[in-house]
Parts: sequence; C-alpha cells; structure tokens
Amino acid sequence: MNELPCIEVQTNPSLAVTATVIWLHGLGADGSDFVPVVRELNLPADKNIRFLFPSAPALPITVNHGYVMPAWYDIYELTLDRKLDVVQLRKSAALTQALIEREMARGVASDKIILAGFSQGGAVVYEAALSFTKPLAGLLALSTYFPTVDSIQFHSANKALPILIQHGTKDSVVDEVLGRRAYQQLFDRGYAVQYQSYSMEHTLCDEQIDAVSQWLRARF
Repeated sequence: MNELPCIEVQTNPSLAVTATVIWLHGLGADGSDFVPVVRELNLPADKNIRFLFPSAPALPITVNHGYVMPAWYDIYELTLDRKLDVVQLRKSAALTQALIEREMARGVASDKIILAGFSQGGAVVYEAALSFTKPLAGLLALSTYFPTVDSIQFHSANKALPILIQHGTKDSVVDEVLGRRAYQQLFDRGYAVQYQSYSMEHTLCDEQIDAVSQWLRARF
C-alpha cells in the first residue's frame, strides 16, 4: 500500500509530541489547504500536537467531465444522495488508517489521535475512524456527509468516539441536510455526536475555528 504524502506541522516542536490530528482536504485541494488553520487554533503552548495534512492522489472525476484533480474518490452524480466510487473511498480510508498506524509506531497512542476531514475528506474519515479497530480521540467532520453509513463495518473500539459535525447553513456544494442527516444517523446508533451550524457557505469561519479549538483542547 502506497503511503500518502503529508505536510507535517507541530504546534511546539521543542516538546515531545503528545497527540496527532490527521486532517483530510476536500475535492481539488491538497495537503496545504488547511495548514494555516493550525496557527488560528491557538492551542496550548505546553503541548506539542502534530498535524498531518495528507494529499489525495489525482483522479479523473466523472461529474467534472473526467478532469483529473486531487480526489479521495470519484463522484458519478451530484445529486443530494451522491453516487460515488465506494471502492476508492474505502481505499482512501485504508490509507488514512495506515497513517494512524504510522503515528502509533512513532509513539502516539491511538486514543491521542484525531481524524478530521472537510467535504470529501470528511466522508473518508467517517469510514476510517468508525471502522478502526483501536480507540481514537475524536472525529471532526466539516461540511461533509456520510455516504457509507449503511455499509460500513462499525467497530466497537470507537463506539464511544467523540464526534463533532460542523456545517454551513448556506452551503451550496454539500447541502446542510446531509450534515444533519449524518448527525441523526449516528445519534440513532448511540454515538456521542454533536452538531454545530454556522452562517457560511462551503468553507470555514472564525467562530467555527474557535469551537474546533475548544473541542480539541477538551480531547487533549
């Protein structure tokens, strides 16, 4: 299995790494997309949190007339209930889980590792986190949806996983109804899931970043 290329950022390199956040970008972006957010999170100076920002491989995207771009999986139709390449999504989830295993080999316990994902990246981290066989610290789902909810092999190791879903009420790319649907699907299955909405489009906002900072502090 090929390893995903990653940009690595540490919040306080003078200290030993105490936790890791693996953050997946959306369609057409790359690992650099969310790097500036690390500084905006204003995380505690007495901890060194390692952020990994992997880049997706280049794939032809059907809804974009076969144009090749960074993507975690192909999208066949941009209907509300998107049709997509589930095999590719699960391959990306497996590559993400390999990054978790790599962090564990570097000395970070699994329950000190958070998965985060925006849009396409969020769909992948739902699959990667909730099927992972060791307990994680949390799952952050940003402006995304859970396309494999009915076919994923949920693992009991992450039944109590803290999950935060955030979505924009003006999102015209991934309709907010999909974020709320994922929340309800997880809530109905007994997961510890929170939902936060913001008056924004398919992006991040300052108020949201403050909420992410508080949530990360609580996890670590």
